[in-house]
Amino acid sequence: MTRFEQFRLSLGVAPNILTRRLRALTRDGLLEKRRYCERPPRDEYVLTQAGRDFLPILHALAGWSARHCGGGLPMSRVEDVETGLPIDPVVIDRHTGVPLGERPLRLVQPEK
Repeated sequence: MTRFEQFRLSLGVAPNILTRRLRALTRDGLLEKRRYCERPPRDEYVLTQAGRDFLPILHALAGWSARHCGGGLPMSRVEDVETGLPIDPVVIDRHTGVPLGERPLRLVQPEK
């Protein structure tokens, strides 16, 4: 989805609330507003690189919420398009491939 009406119908939120949210996501650099039609003027919202980089974090938070706070309403799930299987998001270290939280880590302060 990239268009205002698609977001509105999917999310079921009032137009003024959606406008505010899209404006904030654009201002914060997660979305970019692009004109796709001049007459009448129509815009779409596309992910920036920052937005694409945030998607794995968003999926990890949703996975954590489903595992630890899932007693409420059923949540939608994210599926792999090719396999049709639901994803089970984890955060891994790019260098070792090991999920974070499964090995000891330390916080190193920057040198002054």
